[in-house]
This record gives sequence, C-alpha cells and structure tokens, in this order.
Amino acid sequence: MTHLLSGHRLGGLTLPNRVVMAPMTRVRAAAGGLATPSMAAYYAQRATAGLIVSEGVQPSLIGQSNPGTPGLHTDEQTASWEQVTGAVHANGGRIFAQIMHGGRVSHPDTTGLQPVGPSAVAAVGDVFTPTGPQPSPVPRALATAEVPEHARSYADAARRAVDAGFDGVELHGANGYLISQFLSSNANLRTDRYGGPAARRIRFAVEAAEATADAVGGARTGIRLSPGGGFWGVEESDTTELYTALLAELARLELAYVHLEATVAEEVLLTLRRAWPGTLIVNPVLPMGPKQTGRDDADHWLDLGADLISFGRAFVSNPDLVERLRTGLPIAPADEATYFQGGDEGYLTYPPYAYAA
Repeated sequence: MTHLLSGHRLGGLTLPNRVVMAPMTRVRAAAGGLATPSMAAYYAQRATAGLIVSEGVQPSLIGQSNPGTPGLHTDEQTASWEQVTGAVHANGGRIFAQIMHGGRVSHPDTTGLQPVGPSAVAAVGDVFTPTGPQPSPVPRALATAEVPEHARSYADAARRAVDAGFDGVELHGANGYLISQFLSSNANLRTDRYGGPAARRIRFAVEAAEATADAVGGARTGIRLSPGGGFWGVEESDTTELYTALLAELARLELAYVHLEATVAEEVLLTLRRAWPGTLIVNPVLPMGPKQTGRDDADHWLDLGADLISFGRAFVSNPDLVERLRTGLPIAPADEATYFQGGDEGYLTYPPYAYAA
C-alpha cells in the first residue's frame, strides 16, 4: 500500500511526501498583478508539502479572471515572483505555478477588455469585479486564427515562471476556465477545427500543453482537469470519451502529471487513471463542496492508484498540514470570510499546532 508520507519522483524532482498543496485563489497580489512579500511568507509557511501548486496566475491581461490576482506576462511580474520561489526553496520546498486563463469568466471592469471564449456564450453566474459581483458578460468568440495565440500564452507564461524560479507549471484546464470552455459541449459551439466532436474540442488543451512542454519541458508541465465538473455552467455531453481522448494525446508529451478533481463518479475517474500512464494527482473531494479532504480520503485514493493527493482548504488554515497528517493531529478550520478579503488576516495568521506545555 502506498503511504501518504512516502517519497515520489516527479520529473526532475524528488518529493519527500505525496501531499500536494492544491491551487487556491487568494487575491492578495499588489497592483499590476505583482507577487508580494506576504505571498512569499504564505507559501514558505507551507513548504513541507511534497509539492505546492500556486494560485492561478494569468498569462495575459485578457486572461485575468478576478481582480487582485497575480500575473506572469510582464517583466515586473516575473521579477516579483522570485521572492516567492526563493522563500519556498529556502524552506526546502518545491513549487509549480498554475497558469490560468479565465476566458469568458472575466469582466471589462477588471481588465478593461471584453472577455474572450470559444463561443459567444456567457458563463452562468456572477463574476467578481473591483466593485463587487456582476453578471457574467457575453464573451467575444475567438476567430480561428486567434486561437493558437491564446494556446501559446500558457507557454509564454511558463517560460517566465521558470525564469522566476518555479520548478514547473500546471495548466489550469479545470473549473470552467478557458481550456475547460474549449472542452465543453455547451460553451464551445464552434464548427472549425476547435469545436464539434470530442477529437476537435480537445485540440486547444493539447496545443496549450504541447506549446508549454516545448517551452519548458514535459517534466516541468502538469495539467489540472475537472471532468464533468459543471463550474460556471460548463457542460460536457461525453465526459468519458472526451477525457480518455485528451489523456491519450497528452500521454505522448510525457507530462509531469495530470491533476484530476473528484468532479465525476469514481468509476469514471478510475477509467481515466487506467488511461493515464504517468503520475496522477487526485483532489479527492469536490472543490468548494461541503467536505474538506482528510487523511481517509487520501488513503482511499492512494489505494485506488493515485500517486499524489492534493489538499485545498486544509492548507489554508494549517501551514503545518503535513505534520498534522503525519501525527494524526486535528485539522484546524478556516475562516471562509477571510478567503478573498485581502490583507494578512486569515492568510499569514494561522499558527502551527500548539502542543500543551
């Protein structure tokens, strides 16, 4: 039986345990999408994770989804991340940057630009803006000739990430953002080579992964997916066929990993485990659902064939999560009201476990 606290080889990295800090938006970036000293401290506090995956980082201005999120598309942004990667490495950790293009999940009040997507179909729900939630706008459908530029934006950001000291990158192909929109059968109504049957709807994801692997190496490239997730109104009429085809194409790129969210029935995830020959990270409970991932969930999926287990909310309030998992200490609850409020409260103020004297 694979043990959560045993080591694992990931590309060129040796992970001391199989605990992954999942990417989580915290909207603490400075003006201009810059990483800050507080962000460096936040990630450094959690460096005992086998791998940290950063919050979503926009690869372009038009790719920004939420206000207050960091970028990797200017020289100033790239330089600002050096303090983060340096702090994590100084504490013995490893960190990938999650590259996240929001696509239609954005707003002109946030970026000054009309959002883009595979088709002119608005997301379901309100999006965050500098003045509060507003209805999702109808995006501009990308012309066929424009699509490769947006696929390459992931690779451009990946180069900057490696220049800034990140150990690799994760493409955000999940949760209703741009890659997920192209995979969708209701957000993607295209009739060109990027739309229609599953074999064409996977093309954007494959091109983004291929460009990124060419830019920084497959061993430094992962991708996160949420099969059947339904976030922001995204639907897939053929989830198993779609993701089996996608994984077959990604396998030839020899990526570092695929990161699956438990957004579909377990038997479908097991089918995808069998379809993927490389390292698999599983986020074993529904993101933003009622339950946090615990040790039992992790052990269950390690027994089913996952290689690494990602923990989200538990890492927010437990910078020493690995030690708590190792010793069976209680997992402290997080204050959800502080998730997106900015500042250091609810960010740097969670202490490690306090042993009785």
